[in-house]
Amino acid sequence: MIYLTRRETFNAAHRLFKKEFSDEKNLEIFGKCSNPNWHGHNYELFVTVKGEINQDTGLLINLKQLSEIIRLYITDKIDHKNMNTEVPFMTGKIASTESLAEAIWKELEQPVAACGAVLHCIRLEETENNYVEYYG
Repeated sequence: MIYLTRRETFNAAHRLFKKEFSDEKNLEIFGKCSNPNWHGHNYELFVTVKGEINQDTGLLINLKQLSEIIRLYITDKIDHKNMNTEVPFMTGKIASTESLAEAIWKELEQPVAACGAVLHCIRLEETENNYVEYYG
């Protein structure tokens, strides 16, 4: 079994809030991240796949192909967007890094499998101090 990771980046705005809560309760729970005027991050996304090396090609998956999958299913849809209002795969979710990592997994799992690899981990870095790892 071999593990291979591709790094991509994107910028997105969001607001942590629950519409059923008052502004005061949102502030209490989510702090300044519940700012009604949004805020943004420069995210780093690490997509790790696993599987066996194809003996004909010497590759698990072509990295150019993996990058294209990530671009098509994730970065084209979220880069320079407001994930609360403009990103279809985040509809109805609180726009936390945790929820975003889970949503990215769901978007990538099938396209990666179609290329002969298995999705192993989504690592999403929101800041230099905060990141999430999701293993499905």
